[in-house]
Amino acid sequence: MAETQTLTLHVWRQKNANDAGRFETYKAEANEHMSFLELLDTVNAKLIEEGKPAIAFDHDCREGICGMCSLVINGYAHGPRERTTACQLHLREIFKLGWKEIWVEPWRANALPMVRDLVVDRSALDRIVQAGGYISIRTGSAPEANQMPVPKDVADRAMDAATCIGCGACVAACPNASASLFTAAKIAHLGLLPQGQAERMTRVRKMVAQMDAEGFGGCTNHGECEKACPKGISIDFIARMNRDFLKAMAAARDDVKTP
Repeated sequence: MAETQTLTLHVWRQKNANDAGRFETYKAEANEHMSFLELLDTVNAKLIEEGKPAIAFDHDCREGICGMCSLVINGYAHGPRERTTACQLHLREIFKLGWKEIWVEPWRANALPMVRDLVVDRSALDRIVQAGGYISIRTGSAPEANQMPVPKDVADRAMDAATCIGCGACVAACPNASASLFTAAKIAHLGLLPQGQAERMTRVRKMVAQMDAEGFGGCTNHGECEKACPKGISIDFIARMNRDFLKAMAAARDDVKTP
């Protein structure tokens, strides 16, 4: 029989960006098989029955793929279980920790402005990708697998970077609210492959410039981003981005000096 408990939830409620916001407390009956978002669904169902506004929170696939479920749970981005999104966090993990009270907050970063309750505007991340996270040259249809040899270790690293789901947990966990891990992953998964080489230097220059323009903080190697990332993306990609950025800026200066 499934274990059930009564949990006390302190949820951040904020009508809009101009509202001061505050925590509101709710009681919820929970069983170990529920996901964390299903727990919020239960609270919302009761609020709607009482004629009160439901808690606004982002969600879509609920399969750990889309990155929409951006919640800080008791101080942890996506909750206490490593490499797990909030939608895939089940309450049995909460029960094991003995948590009876849970504080639920949105991402906190100036570059991710508040929308409502647990929802923030993450379009700044989209604009970083729009600045250069693509291949603009025509590459044709998918080639035969062996036509363009790629060393396995390179392909594996590119795939590791490509697993980024753009959730923004790295920003929420970083004490500087840096988007360096997100940006580095988006730069690396293209820059490692042959198709991405032609625009490698301009890509890193444009995307880093856009990241800075959006108001994200700088990376000071705390490592919290890697810890919070639901896909476990390594901070080694940040080092690669920094190396490429220095090369790109040096090359740009050389181009200016060339008569």
